[in-house]
Amino acid sequence: MTKYIIIAIVVIILIWAVATYNKLINLRMKVKESFSTIDVFLKKRYDLIPNLVETVKGYATHEKTTLNQVVEARNRAVSAPIEERGKYEGELSNALSRLFMLSESYPDLKADKQFLKLQEQLQTIESEIEKSRRYYNGNVRALNTSIQKVPSCIIASVFRFKEESFFELENQNERNNVKVQF
Repeated sequence: MTKYIIIAIVVIILIWAVATYNKLINLRMKVKESFSTIDVFLKKRYDLIPNLVETVKGYATHEKTTLNQVVEARNRAVSAPIEERGKYEGELSNALSRLFMLSESYPDLKADKQFLKLQEQLQTIESEIEKSRRYYNGNVRALNTSIQKVPSCIIASVFRFKEESFFELENQNERNNVKVQF
């Protein structure tokens, strides 16, 4: 009888361990998938920026410093390692804000259909990036919480699950979306 109780306890523990392991794997995959979604929208944004710069360039030829800052910020963000992506995304957002402030000085640019279309596309992409960041951070929170909670921390430790970093920006002002309304 005692033998069956011990076997039942071992089976229950094994079932719990497998279920916990599978839950952690599922959470880790959601984190990877949600970061991939952010990456897709960031790529769209990166691809849109050269068109935006070229449109502004035609109207604001003597604003090379601002245009160069946008291009440089974009290039740094594109090539940044994943761990540093938030920092460079903030720099890019600031550079884009300065670019849009330029349009106030150029009424013809402000009325240009191509510029308005690019501005609308960027606004949509910024909104999607914000939603994707929220989804990613929610998945990271769920994974990190599971890794820290008892008793699942035992399985997480045995199988070396590591906590993920939240997608955060370093500067508080960089946390806001680029404002593209005039």
